[in-house]
Amino acid sequence: MYVNYYTRELMNEGDNLPIGIVLCAEKNDAVVKYTLPEGNNQIFASKYFTYLPTEEELKRELRIDEFHKLEEE
Repeated sequence: MYVNYYTRELMNEGDNLPIGIVLCAEKNDAVVKYTLPEGNNQIFASKYFTYLPTEEELKRELRIDEFHKLEEE
C-alpha cells in the first residue's frame, strides 16, 4: 500500500514508477487487490518456502525434471 501512496504523494516528475513486493503467509485477494496498482500487467507471483529442502527433496525434484525432459524428447 505504501507504493501507491508514494506514487501519488511523493514522486517527482520524471521519476520511474516504484516497485513493491507483497509478502504474505497465505493467499488473500483483498490484500493483493488494494496493494497493487490498477491495470498493471507486469505482476509476477511466486511461492517461497521458509525452510531449505532436504537433500532427498532436492534429489526428487531433479529426478522429476529429468523425467519431464525425457518425455519432451
